[in-house]
Amino acid sequence: MSSIQNTHENSQSAPLAPQLILLLAAGAGFAVATLYYSQPILGVLGADIGASDHAIGLVPTLTQLGYALGILLLAPLGDRHDRRSIILIKAGLLIAALLLAGCAPSVAWLLAASLAIGLTATLAQDIVPAAATLAPLAQRGRVVGTVMTGLLMGILLSRVISGLVAEHFGWRAIFFVAAASIALIGLAAWRGLPKFAPTTDLSYAALLGSLRTLWLRHAALRHAALAQGLQAVGFSAFWSTLAVMLHAAPFHLGSAVAGSFGLAGAAGALAAPLAGHLADKRGPELVTRLGTGLNALSFAALSLAPLLSPNAQLWLLGIGAIGFDLGVQASLIAHQTIVYSIEPGARSRLNAVLFVGMFIGMASGAALGSLLLAQWGWVAVTGMATVAALGALAVRFWKVQPELA
Repeated sequence: MSSIQNTHENSQSAPLAPQLILLLAAGAGFAVATLYYSQPILGVLGADIGASDHAIGLVPTLTQLGYALGILLLAPLGDRHDRRSIILIKAGLLIAALLLAGCAPSVAWLLAASLAIGLTATLAQDIVPAAATLAPLAQRGRVVGTVMTGLLMGILLSRVISGLVAEHFGWRAIFFVAAASIALIGLAAWRGLPKFAPTTDLSYAALLGSLRTLWLRHAALRHAALAQGLQAVGFSAFWSTLAVMLHAAPFHLGSAVAGSFGLAGAAGALAAPLAGHLADKRGPELVTRLGTGLNALSFAALSLAPLLSPNAQLWLLGIGAIGFDLGVQASLIAHQTIVYSIEPGARSRLNAVLFVGMFIGMASGAALGSLLLAQWGWVAVTGMATVAALGALAVRFWKVQPELA
């Protein structure tokens, strides 16, 4: 099917229309945002629905786990079927999952909805390879970078939006607002996205089996997935526990304040395109090392928070969030640069392997973070995040053999 792929990609000689680029960036951002709306509202959500801290901690865990499973089992289909159809089907299912979360009568229903949201929010991972396929070669880096900026802003600003909406209209309202946003994206995609030619005729079983082949064949892919996954552990642990920590003594702060820390993270994400420029000039390997190093340094600084006054702790949290968000996002852009260059005809599957590693780390971080916070407090959370980031840095200094890359 390689001839189909080449015909499809070579035919895209004209620059993409700005409105199509905006649609792709907005679609990726709004889709991935659904994974994080629950995080700033966990403190008020648990009290309202009558769930324990442990049960509420499973909400972000199952969302991230569902996303990892969806990337593993569903994202590879983008190489086999029309990505436009996949995006539209997932959008419809995601709307249903969000409405279920908003109407959930108990924590059991909310957990089921959280898993479904994670599975179907993977439409974001169909949009990114779609952007790489639609863009002409001369424009591809800029288009993918713009779409990734939309995705990263969706991750970070979702917490701000969630906190504000929940503060004024209750925690259920954010899920209804999210469902409406996906409905608008689905309508725009139905009208604006072209059809995509498949790049392989492998059966579904063979398609999934090829993930293992790609993993074993390319050491660069293994290192990228492992390093990004380790960084995701600390990233998820911080954001999954922040609202609960701020809700307790000595802060006693609400969901709007917890969500506002997403603005600090967004500042880091806005600087991430500079990392892409540096990767073009000096190579992505340098960017991965700088990003993981900044990540480790930021979490190590956050471990000092209990030594400060409550007001100083809040300032440190904001500065630390800027630092580690920039480090994580810069590393992700550099890792995608490495991975997408391996086999262009397998972009969906390569992307799937990278993001499965990342979201296994996300799910692990959410679970470990809530456990550590309950048992040993905030220092344990930031300490674990620091160790995970140092592990990622060690992976990036682990040399890849040229014949395996």
